[in-house]
Amino acid sequence: MDLLSSMKISAAGMSAQRTRMNVVSSNLANINTTRTPEGGPYRRQVVVMTAEPTADAFGKMLDGNISSPKVVTVANDPSDFQRVYDPSHPDADKSGYVSMPNVNLMKEMVDMLSAQRAYEANTTVISSIKAMAQQAIDIGNK
Repeated sequence: MDLLSSMKISAAGMSAQRTRMNVVSSNLANINTTRTPEGGPYRRQVVVMTAEPTADAFGKMLDGNISSPKVVTVANDPSDFQRVYDPSHPDADKSGYVSMPNVNLMKEMVDMLSAQRAYEANTTVISSIKAMAQQAIDIGNK
């Protein structure tokens, strides 16, 4: 595997984690949104990712065991909405209950930290690859 392929895999990882962060921030921004243009409360979104085998020679030698992350889609979380008793809320039903978004603050914070750490790990990999490339250039100049 050459250094450029390694950088491409890390860059794909950074892109996937950026997508996760965008989805988490959207979920957090809509944590109290009870009415959307589609009708009903905001529905939590989740990123669906897959591992895409690399097509380089080294990956083929390892039977395709080297993969690059790929975002397949951003899907709606099918879990139930939370029902909260608040008869003064404009979106309350006849019984006084409001359907609140299925966004859990703690779950979103964990997802955010996980995406942040994975992004940081990929930036560390890219920095290491750049350092290795620079050392190879320095060795070649001697």
